[in-house]
Amino acid sequence: MKLDILAFGAHPDDVELGAGATIAKEIANGKKVGIVDLTRGELGTRGSAEIRDIEAKKSAEILGVSVRDNLAFADGFFKNDKEHQLEIIKKIRQYRPDIVLCNSVRDRHIDHGRGSNLVSDACFLSGLIKIETQLEGENELQKPWRPKVVYHFIQWQNIEPDFVVNVSGFIDVKMKAILAYSSQFHDPNSKEPETPISSKNFIDSVDYRARDLGRLINTEHAEGFTVERVVAIDKLNDLI
Repeated sequence: MKLDILAFGAHPDDVELGAGATIAKEIANGKKVGIVDLTRGELGTRGSAEIRDIEAKKSAEILGVSVRDNLAFADGFFKNDKEHQLEIIKKIRQYRPDIVLCNSVRDRHIDHGRGSNLVSDACFLSGLIKIETQLEGENELQKPWRPKVVYHFIQWQNIEPDFVVNVSGFIDVKMKAILAYSSQFHDPNSKEPETPISSKNFIDSVDYRARDLGRLINTEHAEGFTVERVVAIDKLNDLI
């Protein structure tokens, strides 16, 4: 399956929080999008890996993504090393995306920055012909593939974006996809311990950050991204 966009998140719900509305918009515009979660989020204070597996599947259905995979790396302990890079390279070569989305370049959770670097490095290495990979059960070696661009979504920290995407009309889909993770976010009836993301203020902040970025470009809502290269436009009126 050839995907237009492949989004990687260190934990289930990372992609939805950082880029859920952008993904919903791209799918509505006919793009094929997939999500790969690096871990099952098994160290999360609330819920369990099994619960989050179910929630991730429900969220993927809400967004309408073509595929969602989980690499089952160790939550909190995966590394940016050859072993983990090769597993991500396999996914990049399997789905051959033109665009890769991944975690914030730095953030409160140590897995976010580490996951960001890991995916970015794997995107480069995936284009090298002398790195050989093979999917389990397949007889042929995978062909090299390097995405055209890597974009990093913004998470807990307020990092200034290099560009923003107008996602007006898609914030409701994003919020539904996020709230599919009912074990993780605000529930006044929950008996589980409070966490930084389980407060009402946090879930409200997802909306008001999108509103604030939208305000800056004179739209209702927007999502921000950072890039690893100079941002280019083809003509001046590409800017809105």
